[in-house]
Amino acid sequence: MYTKYYGLTKKPFALTPDPSVVFMSETHQEGLAILNYGILSKKCFLVLTADVGAGKTTLLQALVNALDNDVHLCHLNNPILRRDEFFSYIAKQLGLNWDGNKAMFLIEFGNLLRECYKKNERVLLIFDEAHVFPVDLLEEIRLLSNLEEKGQDVLSIFLVGQPELNERMSDDRLLPLRQRIGIRFHLNRFTLEETRQYILFRLRHAGARHLNIFSDEAIVEVHQVSYGTPRLINIICDHALLSGFAESKPVINAELIRESVEDLHFPGEENPLPVASQVKPDRMMRLLLGVCGGAVVVVLMLLVVLEMLPATRGISPLGRILPESLLQYLRFSW
Repeated sequence: MYTKYYGLTKKPFALTPDPSVVFMSETHQEGLAILNYGILSKKCFLVLTADVGAGKTTLLQALVNALDNDVHLCHLNNPILRRDEFFSYIAKQLGLNWDGNKAMFLIEFGNLLRECYKKNERVLLIFDEAHVFPVDLLEEIRLLSNLEEKGQDVLSIFLVGQPELNERMSDDRLLPLRQRIGIRFHLNRFTLEETRQYILFRLRHAGARHLNIFSDEAIVEVHQVSYGTPRLINIICDHALLSGFAESKPVINAELIRESVEDLHFPGEENPLPVASQVKPDRMMRLLLGVCGGAVVVVLMLLVVLEMLPATRGISPLGRILPESLLQYLRFSW
């Protein structure tokens, strides 16, 4: 609708990931390098976390598209499966027979690992949305690595999910799995400069004849409200272009961005947009306890000072909570 008005050949901020249009920020480049290293190294387990909408799916697509033919891939991105369905999916993806018998599957999987070792090939299992996996399936994943004979080192297992995956992994039952994780990486959101480059990148690939469609102030506003989350940047910019077209504004300014955010705001949301909290609940609780503890210490010190001063000794607020012997000690010390 607005593409012709802004001199574009297609919508620049489509929500569906396009493997042919991938913006690689510094953290995405580092993440992709680590994923590739995870395939080539002999550490077996890798954990990748990212906030909602930070681009982990796009990163995984870039990895999968660049895989060599000598990598046997199973990419599971729907973890809501029963155990039999889980093994059935893996078998189908790897070309193994599945008749509902887990023992036979394990035999075939072990044979696949041995054949790959002989041919200098690799097996890659990617489990996306792993933060939703129940503990028993995560344990089944760990046990798959037991089928790899010593010295083979052909199997790589990637657990990918939201930061809640780290909490899920803290379960005592998953201690053996945690001890096998050789690589961890968290995919950060865009900085302000990366947000700017991302918007220009998407406009350029959409055929923009000029790249000043968004003012500098508008880009700053987009970054602040999205916290540098690529998915939210797409949503805001797409809505702003539609609003700009409706209002005949050739340049998207900060005011138009604020109007778009207001239109997109869900009632009841604490943040203007549904973005992951910058401070995790456990960290927030520690901060709150620290502040409360500091306040209690200050109040107690003030009460002690009042108790020691002759002018306020008759009030004795501490006399209601401390024994007389301790009060006498404090007064004597003073």
